[in-house]
Amino acid sequence: MSAAVPAAGPHVTEAGAEGPLLLCLHGIGSSSAAFAPQLAELSAYVRVVAWDAPGYAASPDPRGPLTLDGYADAAAALIEERGGSAHVLGVSWGGVIALRLAARHPGLVDSLILADSSAGSGADPAKAAAMRERARELADAGPRAFAERRGPRLVSAGAPPDLVLRVVDTMAGAVRLPGHGYAAEAMAATDLRPELAGITVPALVICGDEDRVTGVKASQLLAGALHKSAYVIVKNAGHLANQEQPRAFNAWVLSHLRITAQIPE
Repeated sequence: MSAAVPAAGPHVTEAGAEGPLLLCLHGIGSSSAAFAPQLAELSAYVRVVAWDAPGYAASPDPRGPLTLDGYADAAAALIEERGGSAHVLGVSWGGVIALRLAARHPGLVDSLILADSSAGSGADPAKAAAMRERARELADAGPRAFAERRGPRLVSAGAPPDLVLRVVDTMAGAVRLPGHGYAAEAMAATDLRPELAGITVPALVICGDEDRVTGVKASQLLAGALHKSAYVIVKNAGHLANQEQPRAFNAWVLSHLRITAQIPE
């Protein structure tokens, strides 16, 4: 059963006027700002749309709790508003939403790019319990302290200080209650492993080699279970490979899109 729907459509950042649509879905502690490197570079080839998920950053709060289906339906509505279908790039939690979107609305998804993602925290009881603690932690600490505690773990140990600060600033400006709590509960309740084999669109699975959050094994599970997938490791990158090594990340995404969307050289 689908839960509440957003009070209004989510805020998006867009770049690129022509070409296939690339919809970017951020991680659970982030916003559309996380896709600045993709908006800047990939928009030369495709229309890039990056959302602030319902209840995050500049998007309005949902009318009530959203299940994963609710987030997938909100993403589907964005695609439908623009006509046609989309290639969907999801980072971490965004990748979990992207997978459910492909399973629930297969006609709207041309391909998937799943970056440092997983089948959902419900696949691991300990991770599910930790995810459910997020709302309490955010309420106790406030957005800035919450971000300062969590942000540095999202990049590799050797990440430059300016990147760490950008990640922390993005998180502090994005997360708030109740939205982050709704997202955490949706993630904790989700285990998509039984659904993966039924997702037949081409998928590129990308993971930073120093991902300390979801980790390499979670990405390998996705790549092995999906019907048609390629698996890539990005060196010298943590959980946010798209931000930490944008040149390599974008090159792999563009290579995937040249095949799946027939973008010319």
